[in-house]
Amino acid sequence: MIPSQMLKGILEGCILKIISRNETYGYEIAQKLLEYGFSPIAEGTIYPVLLRLEKNDLICAQYRESSCGPKRKYFSITASGKKELHAFLENWQELETGVNRVFAEKETENQ
Repeated sequence: MIPSQMLKGILEGCILKIISRNETYGYEIAQKLLEYGFSPIAEGTIYPVLLRLEKNDLICAQYRESSCGPKRKYFSITASGKKELHAFLENWQELETGVNRVFAEKETENQ
């Protein structure tokens, strides 16, 4: 299981990417994250992220009728969200490269 502090910074970018592919709702996002290999993430973790993204105008929401229960809140990415997603990807790639280099370096015998 990924520690919450580590997950917190990554989750926003991953949720933005999922929403950028297709308009979706909270439970479906949680299921997609599972499919991608994340440990189960509580909806109580996902919904605050969605609210923060919406408050920052990175996603927008619309309630729609559901065939199985109450209305669902569907999220779609905004133009600002697309820019943020691009910035996240650039930052992630830089971070990933650095971390991979640190762990790929062979240990010296003096340690």
